[in-house]
Formats: sequence, structure tokens, C-alpha cells
Amino acid sequence: MAIEYVPARAMAAPAPGFARRLGRGLRADPLAIAAMVVIGGLLVMAVLGSAIAPYPEQGEGASDVASRLLPPSGEHLMGTDQLGRDVLSRIIVGARSAVAVSILVVGLAALIGVPLGAIAGFRRGRLDALIMRTTDLFLAFPPLLLAMAIVAALGPGLDHVAIALAISWWPWYARLARGTAVSLRERPFIEAARATGLSDRTILARHVLPNLLTPVLVQATVDVGTVILAAGSFAFLGLGASPPTPDWGLMVAEGRAFILDQWWLVTFPGMAIFVAVLAVNIVGDLLRDLLDPRRT
Repeated sequence: MAIEYVPARAMAAPAPGFARRLGRGLRADPLAIAAMVVIGGLLVMAVLGSAIAPYPEQGEGASDVASRLLPPSGEHLMGTDQLGRDVLSRIIVGARSAVAVSILVVGLAALIGVPLGAIAGFRRGRLDALIMRTTDLFLAFPPLLLAMAIVAALGPGLDHVAIALAISWWPWYARLARGTAVSLRERPFIEAARATGLSDRTILARHVLPNLLTPVLVQATVDVGTVILAAGSFAFLGLGASPPTPDWGLMVAEGRAFILDQWWLVTFPGMAIFVAVLAVNIVGDLLRDLLDPRRT
């Protein structure tokens, strides 16, 4: 019996009714619409933060001691901090580092883990054992503890935090890619590609990797929120951004000394982290429901 050859692009592309299902899913879940609006707002703040902040100089770190520790008011909607800087402006400008670090970490982790996992799952044998035992070695350490050890060795800084988190995150993408690649290698369209004489490298590039996009996209969306939370935790511990860099975790750390009397110093940056992580997780769940073929 002849094997029907199915191009990988056709296999990896969303179903024809994806846009319709997306619209139906959004109409059925107003919370998902709100989450997408929040994510859109985060991207706008990340790109145009200094342009839309009410006090852009203070958002970047300039102080105004005469206005220190003012409560929320019409002039400063979220109050001012211990150096007189507008908290709202700091939150708006701080979205830049939150978005940049999360995208960088997830991108690096996927760039390292997905090809390794795909190669391991497709080739199997000794190469599979070598890659997966190395992956297991990294997974033996709690991700945040491993990242903290790397940052401690490299020194504080957002760039070092991004590198450390990417190193501790890539094994999860390797395991995800390997599991999917193992199931793909026995599919009829892979057998047909082999029958046409294509090399393993070509099959991996043209047929296996494109079919990994859906599970990786869903996982990456959820991980963005986790990275925002982790980066904020590093800043809170003094291992991330350093003053006067606008960073939500650093703002919480600096405001904890005033938490009993000046509650707004930790409440609003903490809410920014909470809302951002919640929005990303909601959108990730929506994408999983829409892109998982078992749910359609």
C-alpha cells in the first residue's frame, strides 16, 4: 500500500477554522479578552514606556526628594517612593525589563532545548541517551536554585539573570521536544519523506521542527509569566536589576522598609507582577485549548 506524503507545513499549520475558534473562545471567556488587553498594554509600555509615563525622568531613575513618600493623589496616581519618584512612571518604564527578560529567557531556552530534544527523539540510540542524561543532570537541580548559583557566580544584573534562567530552563523544552519527536518519527509522512531519499537533517529541519511549534508555543506562553515572576524574585533578593533601574521586583524590595506606613510602595509593583503573570497564564491556557488537537 502506497504511503501518502503530507508536507510538514500542512501538518504544522493551524486548522482552517482557527481564527473562528479563537473568536468563539474569546466570546465565551471575557477573562481571556481582558488578559489579552493586559498583554497588549504590557507590550505598549515596554516599547513606549518613557513616552507615555507621566514623569519619564523619574521613571528612568531621576529623584525628587522634595516629593518623597507622597500618598496616591491626582498628581501622583500611585504615590511616590522614598526618593520622590513617581511610582506609576516607574511601573510603566519597568515593564520594559520585565518583557525583555521574559522573552529573552524563553527564546534562549527554546533555541537550546528544542533542537536538542528533536535530535534526541528523532535519532534515538546513543545520541538520545547522551542528550537526555545531560538533560536529567540539569533537571536534578531545582531550576531557581540552579539559576541563583549561576547568578551568584556571574554577579548581579539583568543580563546575568536572563542567562542563568535560560540555562536552568532549556531542559524542559528538550524533554517536550523529544517526546513529540518520538511520536512524529513513526508517522506516515516521515516514512514517506525517508522513502523519497531525504536525509535525516533535512527531515528534521523541514518536517519535525515545524511540527514542534504548537506545543512549544503553548509552553513558551506559560513560561513567560513564570520568568516574570522569577526575575522579580531575583531582583527582590538583590541578584537582579540594580538601582536606579526601574524594575518591579526591585521596587518591591526597596519599598518593604516602608510597608507599614507607605503601603503603595510595594502594593502597586506587586500588583503589576501579579496581573502580568495572571494574564499570560490565561492566554496560555486559551492557546492550549485552541491548538491541542485532542480538544478541537
